[in-house]
Amino acid sequence: TREKEDKAVKTAKAEWYEKFRWFHSSEGFLCIGGRDATSNEILVKKHANEGDIVFHTKIEGSPFFIIKSDGKKIGDATLEETAQATASYSKGWKLGMPSLETFHVKPEQLSKSAPSGEYLTKGAFVVKGSMGYIQAKLELAIGIKEGKVIGGPVEAVKKNAEKYAIIQQGKEGTSQLAKQIHKKLGGGGIDDIIKFIPAGGAKLK
Repeated sequence: TREKEDKAVKTAKAEWYEKFRWFHSSEGFLCIGGRDATSNEILVKKHANEGDIVFHTKIEGSPFFIIKSDGKKIGDATLEETAQATASYSKGWKLGMPSLETFHVKPEQLSKSAPSGEYLTKGAFVVKGSMGYIQAKLELAIGIKEGKVIGGPVEAVKKNAEKYAIIQQGKEGTSQLAKQIHKKLGGGGIDDIIKFIPAGGAKLK
Protein backbone atom coordinates (compact mmCIF):
# COMPACT_ATOMS: atom_id res chain seq x y z
CA THR A 1 0.00 0.00 0.00
CA ARG A 2 0.95 3.64 -0.41
CA GLU A 3 1.17 4.11 3.34
CA LYS A 4 3.63 1.22 3.59
CA GLU A 5 5.77 2.67 0.79
CA ASP A 6 5.86 6.07 2.51
CA LYS A 7 6.90 4.42 5.74
CA ALA A 8 9.71 2.51 3.99
CA VAL A 9 11.03 5.74 2.45
CA LYS A 10 10.89 7.46 5.86
CA THR A 11 12.85 4.65 7.52
CA ALA A 12 15.47 4.58 4.78
CA LYS A 13 16.43 8.25 5.10
CA ALA A 14 19.36 8.41 7.51
CA GLU A 15 20.13 11.56 9.49
CA TRP A 16 23.59 13.14 9.13
CA TYR A 17 24.58 12.14 12.66
CA GLU A 18 23.80 8.45 12.14
CA LYS A 19 27.28 7.79 10.75
CA PHE A 20 28.50 8.49 14.32
CA ARG A 21 27.34 6.92 17.57
CA TRP A 22 24.28 8.86 18.67
CA PHE A 23 21.29 8.99 20.99
CA HIS A 24 18.69 11.47 22.20
CA SER A 25 18.93 12.02 25.95
CA SER A 26 15.91 11.62 28.24
CA GLU A 27 15.75 15.44 28.24
CA GLY A 28 15.67 15.56 24.43
CA PHE A 29 19.26 16.61 23.63
CA LEU A 30 21.04 15.10 20.64
CA CYS A 31 24.30 13.46 21.76
CA ILE A 32 26.86 12.30 19.18
CA GLY A 33 29.99 10.18 19.66
CA GLY A 34 32.99 9.11 17.60
CA ARG A 35 33.46 5.52 16.40
CA ASP A 36 37.26 5.75 15.95
CA ALA A 37 40.13 8.28 15.91
CA THR A 38 39.06 9.72 12.54
CA SER A 39 35.41 10.28 13.49
CA ASN A 40 36.51 11.66 16.91
CA GLU A 41 38.60 14.24 15.06
CA ILE A 42 35.78 15.17 12.63
CA LEU A 43 33.26 15.34 15.45
CA VAL A 44 35.23 17.77 17.61
CA LYS A 45 36.47 19.93 14.73
CA LYS A 46 33.23 20.17 12.74
CA HIS A 47 30.35 19.58 15.13
CA ALA A 48 31.35 20.98 18.56
CA ASN A 49 29.98 24.51 18.87
CA GLU A 50 29.84 27.09 21.62
CA GLY A 51 27.36 26.06 24.32
CA ASP A 52 27.85 22.33 23.63
CA ILE A 53 29.56 20.02 26.11
CA VAL A 54 32.29 17.54 25.12
CA PHE A 55 32.90 14.25 27.00
CA HIS A 56 35.91 11.92 26.97
CA THR A 57 37.76 9.52 29.30
CA LYS A 58 41.45 9.40 30.13
CA ILE A 59 41.95 5.86 28.86
CA GLU A 60 43.17 5.27 25.34
CA GLY A 61 40.57 4.06 22.88
CA SER A 62 37.75 6.28 24.09
CA PRO A 63 35.15 8.15 22.07
CA PHE A 64 34.51 11.86 22.26
CA PHE A 65 30.80 12.52 22.84
CA ILE A 66 29.21 15.91 22.22
CA ILE A 67 25.94 17.11 23.73
CA LYS A 68 24.37 19.53 21.24
CA SER A 69 22.92 22.27 23.44
CA ASP A 70 20.80 23.95 20.75
CA GLY A 71 20.96 27.11 22.88
CA LYS A 72 19.27 25.39 25.85
CA LYS A 73 20.61 24.62 29.33
CA ILE A 74 21.84 21.03 29.51
CA GLY A 75 20.48 19.19 32.56
CA ASP A 76 22.19 16.74 34.92
CA ALA A 77 20.31 13.73 33.48
CA THR A 78 21.82 14.39 30.04
CA LEU A 79 25.30 14.78 31.56
CA GLU A 80 24.95 11.45 33.42
CA GLU A 81 23.64 9.68 30.30
CA THR A 82 26.43 11.04 28.09
CA ALA A 83 29.00 9.97 30.69
CA GLN A 84 27.56 6.44 30.53
CA ALA A 85 27.73 6.36 26.71
CA THR A 86 31.31 7.69 26.70
CA ALA A 87 32.46 5.11 29.26
CA SER A 88 30.56 2.19 27.72
CA TYR A 89 31.85 2.76 24.19
CA SER A 90 35.44 3.11 25.42
CA LYS A 91 38.02 0.33 25.67
CA GLY A 92 36.90 0.02 29.30
CA TRP A 93 34.05 -2.23 28.05
CA LYS A 94 36.45 -4.75 26.51
CA LEU A 95 38.66 -4.59 29.63
CA GLY A 96 35.66 -5.52 31.80
CA MET A 97 35.77 -2.35 33.91
CA PRO A 98 32.49 -2.02 35.91
CA SER A 99 32.69 1.78 35.89
CA LEU A 100 34.92 4.50 34.53
CA GLU A 101 35.61 8.16 35.22
CA THR A 102 34.67 10.49 32.38
CA PHE A 103 35.46 14.19 32.11
CA HIS A 104 33.65 16.99 30.32
CA VAL A 105 34.74 20.37 28.99
CA LYS A 106 33.55 23.18 26.72
CA PRO A 107 34.55 22.85 23.03
CA GLU A 108 36.74 25.98 23.28
CA GLN A 109 38.92 24.19 25.88
CA LEU A 110 40.09 21.68 23.25
CA SER A 111 43.07 22.48 21.08
CA LYS A 112 45.18 20.76 18.42
CA SER A 113 48.34 22.69 19.34
CA ALA A 114 50.58 20.29 21.23
CA PRO A 115 53.13 21.47 23.79
CA SER A 116 56.53 22.22 22.23
CA GLY A 117 58.36 19.09 21.14
CA GLU A 118 55.25 16.89 21.43
CA TYR A 119 53.08 15.44 18.68
CA LEU A 120 49.32 14.90 18.80
CA THR A 121 47.98 11.77 17.14
CA LYS A 122 44.76 11.77 15.08
CA GLY A 123 41.70 12.13 17.29
CA ALA A 124 43.73 13.53 20.21
CA PHE A 125 43.33 17.03 21.66
CA VAL A 126 44.95 19.09 24.38
CA VAL A 127 42.55 20.17 27.15
CA LYS A 128 43.02 23.62 28.67
CA GLY A 129 41.42 24.71 31.94
CA SER A 130 39.34 22.85 34.49
CA MET A 131 37.20 19.78 33.80
CA GLY A 132 34.04 18.32 35.30
CA TYR A 133 34.14 14.63 36.27
CA ILE A 134 31.43 11.94 36.31
CA GLN A 135 31.97 8.30 37.32
CA ALA A 136 29.76 6.18 35.05
CA LYS A 137 28.58 2.57 35.12
CA LEU A 138 29.29 0.60 31.94
CA GLU A 139 25.87 -0.52 30.72
CA LEU A 140 23.82 0.20 27.59
CA ALA A 141 20.36 -0.37 26.18
CA ILE A 142 19.13 -1.09 22.66
CA GLY A 143 15.54 -0.43 21.77
CA ILE A 144 13.07 0.11 19.01
CA LYS A 145 11.17 3.31 18.26
CA GLU A 146 8.69 3.54 15.36
CA GLY A 147 10.40 0.57 13.73
CA LYS A 148 13.86 2.12 14.02
CA VAL A 149 16.66 0.70 16.18
CA ILE A 150 18.04 3.12 18.78
CA GLY A 151 20.71 2.54 21.39
CA GLY A 152 22.86 4.18 24.04
CA PRO A 153 22.69 4.93 27.76
CA VAL A 154 19.97 3.06 29.63
CA GLU A 155 17.80 5.97 30.86
CA ALA A 156 17.83 7.67 27.45
CA VAL A 157 16.72 4.51 25.62
CA LYS A 158 14.11 3.72 28.31
CA LYS A 159 12.60 7.16 27.77
CA ASN A 160 12.57 7.01 23.96
CA ALA A 161 11.96 3.37 23.02
CA GLU A 162 8.71 1.42 22.85
CA LYS A 163 10.63 -1.76 23.78
CA TYR A 164 14.23 -2.14 24.92
CA ALA A 165 16.87 -4.62 26.13
CA ILE A 166 19.73 -3.81 28.52
CA ILE A 167 23.20 -5.15 27.74
CA GLN A 168 26.26 -5.60 29.95
CA GLN A 169 29.80 -6.84 29.41
CA GLY A 170 29.86 -10.55 28.67
CA LYS A 171 31.10 -13.37 26.46
CA GLU A 172 28.44 -13.39 23.71
CA GLY A 173 29.62 -12.65 20.19
CA THR A 174 28.15 -9.53 18.59
CA SER A 175 26.00 -11.19 15.92
CA GLN A 176 24.72 -13.86 18.33
CA LEU A 177 23.70 -11.15 20.80
CA ALA A 178 22.13 -9.04 18.03
CA LYS A 179 19.88 -12.00 17.14
CA GLN A 180 18.81 -12.35 20.79
CA ILE A 181 18.02 -8.62 20.98
CA HIS A 182 16.12 -8.78 17.68
CA LYS A 183 14.01 -11.60 19.12
CA LYS A 184 13.41 -9.76 22.39
CA LEU A 185 12.40 -6.52 20.63
CA GLY A 186 10.27 -8.37 18.08
CA GLY A 187 12.02 -6.56 15.24
CA GLY A 188 14.86 -4.27 14.19
CA GLY A 189 17.52 -5.06 11.59
CA ILE A 190 20.38 -7.24 12.86
CA ASP A 191 22.96 -4.90 11.27
CA ASP A 192 21.29 -1.87 12.86
CA ILE A 193 21.41 -3.57 16.27
CA ILE A 194 25.09 -4.50 15.82
CA LYS A 195 25.96 -0.80 15.34
CA PHE A 196 24.99 -0.11 18.95
CA ILE A 197 26.89 -3.03 20.56
CA PRO A 198 30.39 -2.11 21.85
CA ALA A 199 33.43 -4.15 20.83
CA GLY A 200 34.60 -6.82 23.23
CA GLY A 201 31.67 -9.13 23.97
CA ALA A 202 28.39 -8.50 25.78
CA LYS A 203 25.32 -10.22 27.20
CA LEU A 204 21.66 -9.46 27.87
CA LYS A 205 20.99 -8.27 31.40
